[in-house]
Amino acid sequence: MAHKKAGGSTALGRDSESKRLGIKIFGGEKVQTGNVIVRQRGTKYHPGKNVRVGSDDT
Repeated sequence: MAHKKAGGSTALGRDSESKRLGIKIFGGEKVQTGNVIVRQRGTKYHPGKNVRVGSDDT
């Protein structure tokens, strides 16, 4: 009878899915109401005139 231990799974080796953060609308582009200009974590970019911040700091 052959004796071979089963290969165990590793605890490491996984990566999180990218969150697609960053600037979505660049200078000179036209925007409409409701367009996302920047996706961010925290307020790296602050809103200007007639711009609001979403619940996820968008």
